[in-house]
Amino acid sequence: MFDYLIVGAGFAGSVIAERLASQLDKKVLVLDKRPHIAGNAYDHYNEEGILVHKYGPHIFHTNSRDVFDYLSQFTEWRPYEHRVLASVDGQLVPMPINLDTINKLYGLNLTSFDVNDFFKSVAEEVDTIRTSEDVVVSKVGRELYEKFFRNYTRKQWGLDPSELDKSVTSRVPVRTNRDDRYFTDTYQAMPLHGYTAMFEKMLAHPNIKIMLNTDYHEILDVIPFREMIYTGPVDEYFDFKYGKLPYRSLQFKHETLEKPVHLPSAVVNYPNEHAYTRVTEFKYLTGQQHNKTSIVYEYPMAEGDPYYPVPKPENAEIYNKYKKLAEATPGVTFVGRLATYRYYNMDQVVAQALSQFKKIKAKGEPEQVDGAKVELGQKGVALGNRALEAGSNGKPSKNGKEKAM
Repeated sequence: MFDYLIVGAGFAGSVIAERLASQLDKKVLVLDKRPHIAGNAYDHYNEEGILVHKYGPHIFHTNSRDVFDYLSQFTEWRPYEHRVLASVDGQLVPMPINLDTINKLYGLNLTSFDVNDFFKSVAEEVDTIRTSEDVVVSKVGRELYEKFFRNYTRKQWGLDPSELDKSVTSRVPVRTNRDDRYFTDTYQAMPLHGYTAMFEKMLAHPNIKIMLNTDYHEILDVIPFREMIYTGPVDEYFDFKYGKLPYRSLQFKHETLEKPVHLPSAVVNYPNEHAYTRVTEFKYLTGQQHNKTSIVYEYPMAEGDPYYPVPKPENAEIYNKYKKLAEATPGVTFVGRLATYRYYNMDQVVAQALSQFKKIKAKGEPEQVDGAKVELGQKGVALGNRALEAGSNGKPSKNGKEKAM
């Protein structure tokens, strides 16, 4: 009998698994449909011995001391400040837009005081900021919006910025100084030996068992458990009752090159040319010394593994229906970006998981009735007695293409 079944071995599932096992002495089974732990943060050594991120670059940054201290239990850190260049008008210029970006792009020699006036002179007045386009043109005007944001956003989201919620571009700052760091968080570092090694230590507790290449439906009749932590797509859990929640996906093209360095910075964005949005060189991130280098091209896709929830009001309405179902489902806790239809940075997922653990801890033990677990509602089918009742073979309905992560 496991106390908890955790669906998904990414940040959300692994953090809660570790906390339940180490702090509450719970028996935990972690499942994932993929053949590895660590979710989208999974990294590995390729055939040439270069450490690469399978699902694109993952840069750790946070302002939370609690999150950083928590993860520090499972890894040493390599200090790393991320820098990005954008290919615009035949030049590579700093991104986010800063003083050097403007001077290089326009052949100017502005100071920090001057560039603030420059932005004010080109910014458009927007009465109510609702869309991603509104955010950018109100800060830097129409021309810079066209050069840096519009086409990049179209590629990334398959939508014009005028169709997207303001939250998409609100994340990108504009600076009046020469700070060319992509992030300004207090803690910026990379796991010294990689993300997968960090996850391995996180999940090494003797109370935690792991099953990979496993759809959770496959074990519902076989392995008894008391409660479920679900980190997969919430719409799939409920068999798309209210329709499919839209996501943008990515396709990654990895290449290893016969030279020690290829790019002038860790990442180069391509807002206006090529089908891909950006190219990343991993050795900048990892600090690895190698006579070859490995890069990855990112191609946004409409279909594929779910990466980015599409932030539009109609999608939020659909999610809110699923949220009500999730809240009314006893014995199942929904955690993580897919289960809550939110785009979270890694540190935000960790913070959410730690917060959810505190709620579980405060709630105390699952109710017991004559030694049996309470019934858990899933897709209208009680799971509570599925492994305790002899001969029971009732399963929740299953969509053939469901993914736990």
